Amino acid sequence: MTSMTSTIISLRPRNLLLVAGMALLPLASGSAQEQKPAPDTASQAEIQQFCTSIADPARDQRYLLQKQELEKLQSDVDKRIAVLEQRRAEYEDWLTRRNAFMKQAEGNLVEIYKKMKPDAAAPQLEEIDPILAAAVIMKLPARQSSLILSEMEAQKAAMVAAIMSSAADPNTSKDPS
Repeated sequence: MTSMTSTIISLRPRNLLLVAGMALLPLASGSAQEQKPAPDTASQAEIQQFCTSIADPARDQRYLLQKQELEKLQSDVDKRIAVLEQRRAEYEDWLTRRNAFMKQAEGNLVEIYKKMKPDAAAPQLEEIDPILAAAVIMKLPARQSSLILSEMEAQKAAMVAAIMSSAADPNTSKDPS
């Protein structure tokens, strides 16, 4: 019996917890089943009351989020309108400058240069304001304009040609030279 007692004593620390756990298992599972609330314990009245009590705050929050989204969209539209207005103003400014540029060459001045020979007109156009020279040359027939530009000094002809090309480009800056 001493050998059996020593075996029980040696097994006791290791298996004591295992045996105790197995003995309590039916009790724990039974109590767990008792503690679980049945799905029908919350009454329909309680559910209705909960839903009713959160409906107004939920609706208010949804309206607030929609209002914030609309305000963001409105600010985006306002920014785009401002950019379009700025571009329209730039275009109108460009159109005004181009019309003023073209009017500089109107009248008898163009007729005078139209009747001149290119080798005589080129030195005179080199000496006047490059903007006015470009306006005059643009009003002349293309053949005569090319002959006058070929007779001009290369740097001045390039400047006049640059002014002429910028006058036709709506994306140019206000300074045509």
